Amino acid sequence: MRFIMDIDADNTINTAVSDSTAETFGRLYEQYLPKIFRYVRYRVGDNDTAEDVTSDIFNKALTGYVKYDPDKAAFSTWIFSIARNTIIDYYRRRGVEQGVRKEPEQDITASSISIDEEITRSEEIRKLHECISHLNMNEQELISLKFSGEMTYREISRITGLSESNVGTILCRAIRKLRDCFSGW
Repeated sequence: MRFIMDIDADNTINTAVSDSTAETFGRLYEQYLPKIFRYVRYRVGDNDTAEDVTSDIFNKALTGYVKYDPDKAAFSTWIFSIARNTIIDYYRRRGVEQGVRKEPEQDITASSISIDEEITRSEEIRKLHECISHLNMNEQELISLKFSGEMTYREISRITGLSESNVGTILCRAIRKLRDCFSGW
C-alpha cells in the first residue's frame, strides 16, 4: 500500500491511498499547464519562449515534487512561485528588465469573426498592452497573476508576500489606471 498526495474537490492536496506519484503529478500538470502557460506567455511575450520557460517550470516542479508539502502551501501557490522565480531568472540571465510584451501576438483563429471585428479586436489588444506597459512592474505582475494565471487574491498574496488586502488594493488601482487609459480611446 502506497500513500501519496491526491487532489480533492477544492484543489487542495490530501494524503490518500491512490495511484502512483507520477500519475498524481500528471493530473496536476494537465490541470495547471494552461494557466502557467498563459501567465508565462503574458510575461515573456512570444509562444516559443513561453513554451521553453513553461517546460523549464514543470521540469523544476517534477524534480522538486517529492519535497512539496501541502501543509505549507496549495499546489497552485507552489507551482506559480516556481513560475514567478523562473521568469525572474529568465530575465536576469538576459540582463533585460521584465515587462509586458509591446506587440502582442495575435490569437485570432479562423472563425466567423469578420475582418472589421478582427481589426477592432487587434487594436483593442494593442491598446491594452500599451496601457499595461504604463503600469509599474509590481502592478503588471499582479495583473498577470490575477488574469493570466486566474489566481485568487489569497494565492497571489502567498506568492508575492503581500497581504491579501494589499493585493486587492494594488489590483483595484491598476485596473482603475487601465480603465482611465482606455476611457479616452
